[in-house]
Amino acid sequence: MKHLLAALLTLLLLAACGEERQTFLLEGTFKGFNQGELYIYGAEGNREMDTIAVVKGRFHYEIPLEDSTTFVLVFPNFTELPVFGTKGAEITIEADASHLREAEVTGNRENEEFTKFRKNNIDQAPPEFALSVANFIKDNPASPFATYLLRRYFVQTPEPNYPRAIELAQAILKNRRDTTGLDKFLRRFEGLRYLRDGGRVPAFTVTDVLGRPVKSSDLDAKCNVISVWSSENYESQNMERQLQSKRQRYGGDLKLLSICLDADVRNIRRKASSDTLMATTVCDGKMWETHLLELTGLSHVPDNIVTDSQGKIIAHSLNPYELMQKIESILEKKE
Repeated sequence: MKHLLAALLTLLLLAACGEERQTFLLEGTFKGFNQGELYIYGAEGNREMDTIAVVKGRFHYEIPLEDSTTFVLVFPNFTELPVFGTKGAEITIEADASHLREAEVTGNRENEEFTKFRKNNIDQAPPEFALSVANFIKDNPASPFATYLLRRYFVQTPEPNYPRAIELAQAILKNRRDTTGLDKFLRRFEGLRYLRDGGRVPAFTVTDVLGRPVKSSDLDAKCNVISVWSSENYESQNMERQLQSKRQRYGGDLKLLSICLDADVRNIRRKASSDTLMATTVCDGKMWETHLLELTGLSHVPDNIVTDSQGKIIAHSLNPYELMQKIESILEKKE
């Protein structure tokens, strides 16, 4: 009887080992990040935002996954690390949170090749690294990381390179069977057509964090500012504080609409409910996938658009000092 039970147990173990994993598993350790949360989302808008708990520098994240997906891990300081996941994959990350470009991502060929690319170019200055990224996309247009890299280094930067972004996007499209995610991403270029001095903000209707409808036509003051900020970005928070000060000074002549990229909508809602935020605030927890970014072409933190009462763009993408100077020049100007 004992032999029979042992044989049955062996067969069960062999069957279990032979079963293909039906989930995607991501785990590992982060030196220098002992306790907290990471955010994770699909780079092409195909996976909703989720959180990963980090306990004693370790994390474990497992989900059902049918379609291959490039995920983006987002740290509290908005640093990002892309990871490619497939059904059945077991991906491991070993990294120092302060040196994420050195992170070792293993478990499948795509992640290991991309890790090699990052490490080979780790000492490059930003302009050189952007050139290396462009070459990587041209040489590997079918790479699952291509669309993410296109967005991260040629669109969501203080000085976007839209001609290069369009060129690289076309190269990716030629080498993709499934272009659903990329098509969604490319629609953001529609907003970029408007984002120029003399252009006009496209019509939109959104809902703020308090559930109130907000329309583009509401921005009908003498000076209006649409701004992008995050509670993890000091420069953008400083910009918001200065904007609120200007709002107190100029009253109804200045209207503010802020787009917050935080994932924690409840925290932003609490701030808005207690009047900590003076600007009308849009925050849906989708971070870079927030629809209003797509419509306006705004693409980094901080970012901004200044318009007149008719929605005409007077200036955009100013640093905080330039933005305050522009507001003063408009509202102090004598009729």
